[in-house]
Amino acid sequence: MKKYDPRRMAWEILARVEEGMFSDVALDAGLSAAPQLEDRDRALLTELVYGVLRHCGRIDFALGHCCTQPLHKVEPAVLRLLRLGCYQILLLDRIPVRAAVHETVELAKHLGLTRATGFINGILRGIDRSRESIPWPNSQKAPLAYLQHVQSLPKWLAKAWLKEYGPVEALALAEAMLQVAPFTVRVNSLQQDREEFIATLTAAGYRAAATAYAPEGVVVEGGGSRRLPGDDQGAYQLQDQASMLIAHLLAPQPGERLLDACSAPGGKTTHLAALADNQAEIVALDISSARLTLVEQGARRLGAQGISCKAWDLTFAPDFLEKESFDAILVDAPCSGLGTLRRNPESRWRREPEDLATNAERQLAILNQVAPLLRVGGRLLYSLCTFSKEETEGVVKRFLAAHPEFERIDLRPQVPDAWHELFDEQGALRTMPHRSGGMDAFFAVGFCRQL
Repeated sequence: MKKYDPRRMAWEILARVEEGMFSDVALDAGLSAAPQLEDRDRALLTELVYGVLRHCGRIDFALGHCCTQPLHKVEPAVLRLLRLGCYQILLLDRIPVRAAVHETVELAKHLGLTRATGFINGILRGIDRSRESIPWPNSQKAPLAYLQHVQSLPKWLAKAWLKEYGPVEALALAEAMLQVAPFTVRVNSLQQDREEFIATLTAAGYRAAATAYAPEGVVVEGGGSRRLPGDDQGAYQLQDQASMLIAHLLAPQPGERLLDACSAPGGKTTHLAALADNQAEIVALDISSARLTLVEQGARRLGAQGISCKAWDLTFAPDFLEKESFDAILVDAPCSGLGTLRRNPESRWRREPEDLATNAERQLAILNQVAPLLRVGGRLLYSLCTFSKEETEGVVKRFLAAHPEFERIDLRPQVPDAWHELFDEQGALRTMPHRSGGMDAFFAVGFCRQL
């Protein structure tokens, strides 16, 4: 077996994810360590890693039907192999069953798991033989079980979505979260306009199109397998279209002093600089000094100026910053990340219901600490890549109750009419992947300081 076999690499990356790494970080590290990997194998590796993580609930349901012992008693290294093989059999039509079984068994041998090859071979062949008799739940008769075992949601999240949205929309949302997210980039407007970048991509053989809302956004078909033209020159920034809307909602102006309270990894920070034509002073804070390095690196790469970084935990008062010294503040707060399950599929298995309440307390603490830093008449934008009530409207309600000097504002008057469909009746941004043109799920609400 080749050292850089995509199935072996997928098994190794999934092991790192089980140990706590983020899937995108682990995958990027794996791909960087194997630059000689052909595009076809890079694509298969990416498919296997994200596919197993997205569909783990469905995979385990099928394995449980064919396995004589509970899955939690199966050796983790062997279970990882079973999941990889089962994913190929059930959900990758282009790979013949015989090849999926054979390659999984051979991988077991190369990993020193020869003792388990008979077990693995029998389970995977059983999956193929019984695929028509697996008792999959019916979406209409048993929507909760369907969300769990077909659409691969943990039970607590399936219950929450059913309660919040009802069966029809919960199923649509869950299905959207199983899809591959579009590969979108933000064109660096400090260098060129979007039409020029699309022309460059087209000339290089890519299929690219402008995003429907964000004026700098480009969707690139098949762009995830390698770096795009202009990467070294800072021509673009990887960013979901919904994320690109956030800086526009803060509406930075040249000459303003801005605070990006939770800035890492810096996509929105550098976007703020670009929208202000590098003529704003931006203070970028983050709890992690290591992640602030990403902000600094991104700023250098993109030519974003006026950004100063400092590591700080904003659940504590930032006594090094003067009160009422900022014209506008962005709090893109740490959250459950439920809106980005397509891009971070392991999050669905790591989150617990109590995390939402814990996050809400932290988000409110951050808002409380930055509130005195905003000048009278200044703008505060609270944004999240999630949609849980606890982290969105729950935090907003508590913040306003504690800060009568702030007033919630309708964000719609400051955006193009075509964007209005992305906002709720109170003027808060609410994008969802199943009804917002494939964007990640984001929430954003604006405030103005009156006193």
